[in-house]
Amino acid sequence: MRLPTLRRTRNAEPGTLAGTARLDRRTKRLVGRLRPGEIAVIDHVDLDRVAADSLVAAGVAAVLNAKPSISGRYPNLGPQVLVEAGIPLLDDLGEGIFQQVREGDFVRVDGNTVFMGDEPVAHGVRQDDETVGKAMLDAREGLSVQLEAFAANTMEYLKQERELLLDGVGVPEIKTQISGRHCLIVVRGYDYKLDLEVLRPYIREFKPVLIGVDGGADALVEAGYSPDMIIGDMDSVTDDVLRCGAEVIVHAYPDGRAPGLARVHQLGVPAITFPAAATSEDIAMLLADEKGAALIVAVGTHGTLVEFLDKGRGGMASSFLTRLRVGGKLVEAKGVSRLYKQSISGSSVLLLVLSAISAMAAAVAVSTVGKAYLSLAAEWWDNLVFDLQQLF
Repeated sequence: MRLPTLRRTRNAEPGTLAGTARLDRRTKRLVGRLRPGEIAVIDHVDLDRVAADSLVAAGVAAVLNAKPSISGRYPNLGPQVLVEAGIPLLDDLGEGIFQQVREGDFVRVDGNTVFMGDEPVAHGVRQDDETVGKAMLDAREGLSVQLEAFAANTMEYLKQERELLLDGVGVPEIKTQISGRHCLIVVRGYDYKLDLEVLRPYIREFKPVLIGVDGGADALVEAGYSPDMIIGDMDSVTDDVLRCGAEVIVHAYPDGRAPGLARVHQLGVPAITFPAAATSEDIAMLLADEKGAALIVAVGTHGTLVEFLDKGRGGMASSFLTRLRVGGKLVEAKGVSRLYKQSISGSSVLLLVLSAISAMAAAVAVSTVGKAYLSLAAEWWDNLVFDLQQLF
């Protein structure tokens, strides 16, 4: 077992800590290398909730962000997640942090400054409840501007992908049989673990087609399931899961370039591409809908305007239009759990137990062997009572 690398420095003041640095400009890629107690160095403007949740789950000692974690464009949720988890967040450190610090370097964080040895290498802003709360309040004032930008992105996406949205043009041919079946699409997003646990009875009864979107395929395997399909750009799904036998569809750019395809081919896994400007979770829904899915159940996906904005990408406009396209087929996992949740009352359990005991007693009373055992039990009881009487 590897020991955490977090260390409190000698004679350190409160808020001073040190540990091994892990760096990556893509937070989603970084969390796969992080170990408990290490310090994450990221380059993530407007840190979203999904990224923050993954950092908390990795057990990081601190997060050092080269960019502002809250730029003020909209009230993103990630910084509050880190602060509430008690993880120090040092913000807006600048590009120099990636030039001065290398993977595996031992760094020390003291107040608003990052040190290597006794040399300061970057200065930033230490975030806490008060600073995050103020920044979120300021960001809400500019929300109308972001809504206008979101609407513009939505119209631009509609122009680019109207044939895909309206007629399903560009959806690839697949081997997995979807027509008439339920599809469960899993994204490693908001509350995905809890939703998968609640959906176990539903999965057991309806046996839906299990579709993992990138790391969502790993989430299915971790929950004890085997995905039928894996869809995405292949940047966060593990090698072992890619080899599990699921049908693999690589998300490509509209011009056909698919950076993730090379990795899949290196693993010897057959795959096809799906060129589209939409997000990976959206093309999974569009594919399921076009292939005749009776119901699409979404786990961990983005379903509200706040979540669309929190993701912080213009491409999230596709999620809004995709949901209009699939219409009544789409059900969020939380809705299914509320509708499908089964419960047995205590009185029903007690009645069942009493019924079982009564049935057993009746069977014993009418059988020859049962009568013999009852006679022996009665004789044993009489002897016990007699012995007790002799003692007193």
